[in-house]
Amino acid sequence: MARRIIDISSTLKAGIASDPPHMLPKINYRNHHDTAPAMAALMGVPVSDLPEGEYAAVEEVTISTHNGTHLDAPYHYFSRMDEALTPGGRPSIRIDEVPLDWCFQPGVKLDFRHLPSGYVATPDDVQRELDRIGHTLKPLEIVVVNTAAGARYGQPDYLDTGCGIGKAATLWMLGQGVRLVGTDAWSWDAPFSHTARKVRETGDASLIWEGHRAGREIGYCHMEKLNNLEALPADGFTVACFPVKIERASAGWTRAVAIIEE
Repeated sequence: MARRIIDISSTLKAGIASDPPHMLPKINYRNHHDTAPAMAALMGVPVSDLPEGEYAAVEEVTISTHNGTHLDAPYHYFSRMDEALTPGGRPSIRIDEVPLDWCFQPGVKLDFRHLPSGYVATPDDVQRELDRIGHTLKPLEIVVVNTAAGARYGQPDYLDTGCGIGKAATLWMLGQGVRLVGTDAWSWDAPFSHTARKVRETGDASLIWEGHRAGREIGYCHMEKLNNLEALPADGFTVACFPVKIERASAGWTRAVAIIEE
């Protein structure tokens, strides 16, 4: 049986509109000639003794755990989780405590590219899409959401593009046993620019980060800044998205891939 691996991660790149200005990653590229003098000095030889005067290429990266394609732990959303399952809830797990079983499971794709930017998807939206593709959610399946934002990664309008997944829709999926989801947008929630406008118009602060806050009731993880989801079928693939193990962190970077056995 042949195996096809589809990269669904975004490339971490400096100098593009991948995050708000105060969160942008920085990458300092040092080439083989840049690093040669320090190594030559350490070894007590002239640079000319190194092959063609070269040593090692090295990159120095300044990033947040929420830059690039990453997996958010329940601790990112709130200090407690599972309040709907356990009286008083329990401390939210951090990225180094996320069950690895959550991160390697069959996947299903919801195609929400037609939904307008700023729209907040509902349980009915999720159910209609599942009906369209003929899929019934099963416990621990990984749900990835293809929004209009995926095609705009790195473009000036990326942060303002795509729909979000509301609290009710998130909790509905969690109620089916799902514990890990993902989106190709900057956030699991609707773009902040749209949410801020709605909050100003309605005065309803509960709209802020509502999809994330679902984790207060049922702990779950989500991936943000996925990419290339349009290359996936609706189902019939496996998602692998193990996070980098960072002690007590709220998130960890992941090279998320979809695996199709053919």
